[in-house]
This record gives sequence, structure tokens and C-alpha cells, in this order.
Amino acid sequence: EREVVSYFTHEKLLYEDEHHNCVFVGMDGDIAKHAHLRSTNSEGKVFRMNVEGSESAHSFHKDGTDKSLYVFEAPIDLLSYISLFPEGWQEHNYVACCGTSSIPVLEMLRQLPQLQQVYLCLDNDAAGHAASERMAKLLEERGISAERLVPQQKDWNDDLKAEQENKMERSELCQTFC
Repeated sequence: EREVVSYFTHEKLLYEDEHHNCVFVGMDGDIAKHAHLRSTNSEGKVFRMNVEGSESAHSFHKDGTDKSLYVFEAPIDLLSYISLFPEGWQEHNYVACCGTSSIPVLEMLRQLPQLQQVYLCLDNDAAGHAASERMAKLLEERGISAERLVPQQKDWNDDLKAEQENKMERSELCQTFC
């Protein structure tokens, strides 16, 4: 959604580079420590990579005010999830691991000791399921409650695209029959 993207661009956590890639910035306080690139092309294979020298502990994230943390594999899935479930989103804490590493989750727990509930929102594939199980055990060992939220499609971005397609189809049907 436009307001979600606007929020992250205003916070200087998201921008477009000279090659028209989305750059998702991970901060440590006021210092940029991580950058994840994702192509904006809609044709062919999507390009994505962490910029060399990025510190995985400080991947793309958003600090909120409540005691919950939502964990994603990719920044685009984080934004898609917020677009799908916008109610009270600014209160929550979010992190995109830019893969399936637990390191960004552990860093969020270190920085935000008040966290009590973690929602594992990783992809609906073998890697996402395995990483969710691994992270759930790691969190349980630390006395943190973990719950798995699984997208219907492969990931939250695919769910968002499917919802948008359904809305367009319903709109076209309404124009035809209403």
C-alpha cells in the first residue's frame, strides 16, 4: 500500500537506487549497517541480494511499541504483510532476515528485551518451514513464545498479489453486472 511504502521511505529505510532497484536499509541506531537490493522489474527472474559488507544482525527492520515481533524472510514480504494486515501495524516490531538466518531475530531480542511474542511469518516452502522450526526452538530456549503464521501462497507478497487480482476481478464483474 502507498502509505506503507511512504512510511518506510520517509524513515529513510527504503529508497530506489540508480539502477531502479529497491534498497531496504537496516539501521543500528542512526547508522546504516545493512542494505538489501531487490529489482523492480516485473518480467523474468527477480534480482535480490544483500550488499557486500552488510551486517546481517542489522537487517531491514522496524521498531514498534508493543511486545510482539513479526519475522519475515524478505523485506518485500514484510511490507506485503503490513499491507494485508494494516490494523495497528505501527505498534508492532518487524524484521526481515533477508534469508533464513536467526541472527537478525536474536539482535532484535537483544535490542528489545521487552519482546514476549514472536510471529514467524517465513515462506510457505521447505526452507521457510525448517527455519521456522529452528527459530521456534531457539526462542523457546529463551522463554519467548513463538507462533507460526503461514501465507496461503508461497510468501506474503504472493498473497498480496493474489488479493489484488481478486479485487480487480470482482471490480470487473461488478462493472459488467451491476
